[in-house]
Amino acid sequence: MATTKKTIAPSEGKPMSVPETGSKKKTSSKTSLKNKTTSKTVSKSSVTKNKSAVKHITFQLRFHTEYGQDLFIVGNHPLLGNDQIEQAVPMQYFNEEYWVLTVPFEIEDCTGPVTYHYVLKYADGTIQQDWGNDKTFDPLAVKATELHIIDTWNYAGYFENAFYTEPFKKVLLKNNLTLVKTNKPKTVTHIISVKAPLLQKGETVCVLGSSNAFGFWDSSEPLLLSKKEGSDFYTLELNLSKENFPIAYKYGVYDTIQERFVRYEEGNNRILHEAVVKDKQTIVHDGFMVLPNTGWKGAGVAIPVFSIRTAHGLGIGEFTDLKRMVDWTVKAGLKMIQLLPINDTTATHSWTDSYPYAAISAFALHPVYLNLDLLVTGDAKLQKQINVEKAKLNALPEIDYEAVIRFKTKLIEKVYSAKGKEVLSTQSFNDYFEQNKHWLQSYAAFCYLRDQYGTVDFNQWPAYRHYNQKEVDALTAKEAPAYPEIALHYFIQYQLHVQLKEATAYAHANGIIVKGDIAIGVYRHGADAWQHPELYHMDAQAGAPPDDFAVSGQNWGFPTYNWKQMQADGFAWWKQRFEQMSYYFDAFRIDHILGFFRIWSIPMDAVEGILGRFVPAIPVHINEFQQRGISFDHHRFTQPFINENVLWELFGYDNELVKKEFLDYDGFGNYTLKPAFASQKQVEAYFNTLEQDDQHEKVKKGLYDLISNVILFVAAEDDNEHFHFRIGIENISSFRYLDTHLQSLLKDLYIDYFYRRQDDFWMEEAMQKLPALKRVTNMLICGEDLGMVPDCVPDVMKQLGLLSLEIQRMPKDPKKDFFHPKDAPYLSVVTPSTHDMSTIRGWWEEDRTRIQQFYNHELGQWGEAPAYCEAWINQAIVLQHLYSPAMWSVFQLQDLLGMDASLRREDPNTERINIPANPKHYWRYRMHLSMEELLKEEMFTKELKGYIEASGRG
Repeated sequence: MATTKKTIAPSEGKPMSVPETGSKKKTSSKTSLKNKTTSKTVSKSSVTKNKSAVKHITFQLRFHTEYGQDLFIVGNHPLLGNDQIEQAVPMQYFNEEYWVLTVPFEIEDCTGPVTYHYVLKYADGTIQQDWGNDKTFDPLAVKATELHIIDTWNYAGYFENAFYTEPFKKVLLKNNLTLVKTNKPKTVTHIISVKAPLLQKGETVCVLGSSNAFGFWDSSEPLLLSKKEGSDFYTLELNLSKENFPIAYKYGVYDTIQERFVRYEEGNNRILHEAVVKDKQTIVHDGFMVLPNTGWKGAGVAIPVFSIRTAHGLGIGEFTDLKRMVDWTVKAGLKMIQLLPINDTTATHSWTDSYPYAAISAFALHPVYLNLDLLVTGDAKLQKQINVEKAKLNALPEIDYEAVIRFKTKLIEKVYSAKGKEVLSTQSFNDYFEQNKHWLQSYAAFCYLRDQYGTVDFNQWPAYRHYNQKEVDALTAKEAPAYPEIALHYFIQYQLHVQLKEATAYAHANGIIVKGDIAIGVYRHGADAWQHPELYHMDAQAGAPPDDFAVSGQNWGFPTYNWKQMQADGFAWWKQRFEQMSYYFDAFRIDHILGFFRIWSIPMDAVEGILGRFVPAIPVHINEFQQRGISFDHHRFTQPFINENVLWELFGYDNELVKKEFLDYDGFGNYTLKPAFASQKQVEAYFNTLEQDDQHEKVKKGLYDLISNVILFVAAEDDNEHFHFRIGIENISSFRYLDTHLQSLLKDLYIDYFYRRQDDFWMEEAMQKLPALKRVTNMLICGEDLGMVPDCVPDVMKQLGLLSLEIQRMPKDPKKDFFHPKDAPYLSVVTPSTHDMSTIRGWWEEDRTRIQQFYNHELGQWGEAPAYCEAWINQAIVLQHLYSPAMWSVFQLQDLLGMDASLRREDPNTERINIPANPKHYWRYRMHLSMEELLKEEMFTKELKGYIEASGRG
């Protein structure tokens, strides 16, 4: 951005350059976001008539555009497009630094404050919006006829924006507000405002400048700005009618307790250009103060609710147990508790429902987390039954999911019979029901029908298999025969809501935030898919490509999202989902955020994730093979390659049996799969009828490998011109048996397909979704950006100010063996392990060669690495993460306890929560200590707190 420089007499007698504009100078990056509508409403509060006489409003935006770019303004007023992006009002180019717009204004059309923001449109039609909902003005409070507003573009990627999200505004920084009284002049010509999120208690913003009104840079008595509770800006009203313009000024920090000037902001001076004009008021939104704003750092503990153990538990953690976790978190100096998904997963009433990412509703809470003691107050008989069951279930080292859910279900039904009508008649419940009816009614009907018909698969129901709102209204009507059983689920959800709200309120009261987890998928046979099947591709399965943790890929079984349909209604389902999260959480983790760029889509006839491909993706056209000198052999590239050598590699001496039972010989030295075994699902179904032993498992897995032994997938059944590469072709025999020259040519095209041609396309896809979704919530958003990460992902995360996830043993740079926490970006979460991997101690025993490398190069230790992860090693790794520059350092509770040899579990393998390679994994990990016992471990907790405070995260 071009600037004009002057010299003035600043503080400390040093010359300062004075630019024509004085905010942060970052040029917005090009995005591919399509036009979207943001829903806002004008305040409907009654307003008494005043002397306001605004006739014209001029908006002036500091922004340097490039050729082909245009700027627009949109707000919740008819003159500003009624918040409809497609009706945004175009601004006019003024010079290299400013765009302006003047609109006539009728005060009769205004009922309160106006909120607005700016929109940048690129030459290709894509748009980018400046961030936040804090650009507001109240025409009714202005006495002048001319209102001039000077604004600064707020780039979503500014890390200061994170401090204006819910966790910081309402909990972490809430107590830092210092109320300051300022004198309002009789005549107000200018209002200046600026944001400074990290001022400490007792500090406020001050301003100094080159005119009499600004004190001629005298820091002994600077002008103080004030900030109202709930406001983002520090503001000051001024009368500059007697000043000479231009005026250079600069914000600073002032200590109101010691009554002294602390420091100036960094960067060039800011400039006020326009002299005072009669009957005109100028509002200046100066954006952020230029201060070191990467100093705030916090630490958190990650623990699933089900894993929390208390002395009086019922074999599983409950929402009320979060209070004890909060107590310990406070004592340890931590600031956040991070949870796994807590939604209802009750599909089969068996232990397979323990998988928390397969929710039958993206909105309903899981009944297993309900505290029964609070429901049976005053009922000694039921309390006795609970106590007997507690003694059995709480003594177990792990969760007995089936026993817990079976007992809780029966007892909840008894409580409902006794108290249900009374609870459901309260105003509190009615308010809850109306607020949540959009999902609660259909969910309750779904649960009722699931139990009536004995299956969660609504395609098998004799009635109601296709969702019909009128039919559901009739089924759930209060006078309907099924209502008492349906209302049971209303009762359960309401009680869960009350208990979770109380627990999170307790956390907030103690300065602790709670972070939730949004699963990327929905259960194929769940209430969401039943109610809104048009939002999902029910003919596909979501999963993940192969990695070190799952060499055959992952098949989650969820349907993939129909993003076009979701986009058509403004992502209404996602907005409702985010709103639901905000009832309970301050921040959330987006599970597999890469799915917003592209999803790993697996055919319905496949079992393993290895047979999937990225959707959407730009395919390879048949002509590209010819252009690269590849003779295209459709059958050889797209069909399983099976010959004698391949069969021997996979089956050894069992190959004759395999040929006889499962294959047909083609007469030319190769084999094909018999039609009855042509897909993995067919093979799986066949072997499910046989005895489950190692021999059958080996043959089944070998047949899976044969089926996936292909180089290309056809893009569609009737399309013989477009193809997608099967991932990992260099590892399969079909590729290895090609001549080396052909291998080389195919490998080059393979690399282009996966790592070059898709990047801009996938960025476009993400920018059509993520910005629109981020705008509807003010929670702090963290993205789980692990796995096969496209090059565009870090840029998109940075543009949108989304926190990334950085894991030491999963470097995103393929040239590195490990990621060092000291290299983490500020907007990130660093952690040594997650629920999907072994803990620090468990990892130490997995790969001796890799651990030796880590011991010598990452820990800087000489000699041979210890065979087991001793407490000091675990501690060293935790400290590496605490001293990272990342905003958040989060640890599984197991990894924190691993620092103390006397507290940690003896066998680290029993600490692992999930094994992604096993789709049938039983999620049953539970703390071996109770929270009451942990709270008594004063020495350990004090030591941990010392580490946290010393690292600057206290």
